[in-house]
Amino acid sequence: MPRLSTLDVGTRLPERTFEPTSVSLFLYNAAIWNAHRIHFDESYTTEVEQYPGVVVDGPLQGDWLSQVVTEWLGDDGELVELEYSNRRAAYLGECLRAGGEVVEIDRAGGTVTLEIYIKNADDTVISPGRAVVRLRD
Repeated sequence: MPRLSTLDVGTRLPERTFEPTSVSLFLYNAAIWNAHRIHFDESYTTEVEQYPGVVVDGPLQGDWLSQVVTEWLGDDGELVELEYSNRRAAYLGECLRAGGEVVEIDRAGGTVTLEIYIKNADDTVISPGRAVVRLRD
C-alpha cells in the first residue's frame, strides 16, 4: 500500500483491465435502474439510435476509475475527491483499461492528486479524470 513518505510525482497506479459483457452491462443497468436500451438492446442501439454497438455506461466507467484508486489505496488511505468526464463512447466487445499517475503531493496536508483515465485498445483516453486521496504515513 502506498505511503506518503515514499511516493513521488510520476508514480503509476497498477492498471486494471475491463471487458464488459452483455450480462455485466444488463446487470449494472438493472442495479442503477437505467432502462436506456442503448446499454443492452443491440438491435435498438444500432438501428434506432445509430450507434455502432451496445454502449458501455459512462457511470460504469466512473465506478472503474474509483475502483482503480481505492484498490491502490487499500486500507491505508481514503478517496477524498473524484471527478471524470466521458469524452468518447465505448462499446460492448472493447477491452478497456483504467489507471493513473501521481501528479501532485502535498506532504503537509497529507494528500496526493492523481490523474486517472480509462483507455481503449487504441491507447486513447476516453474518460479522463482526477482524484485526490489522503494517505497515512
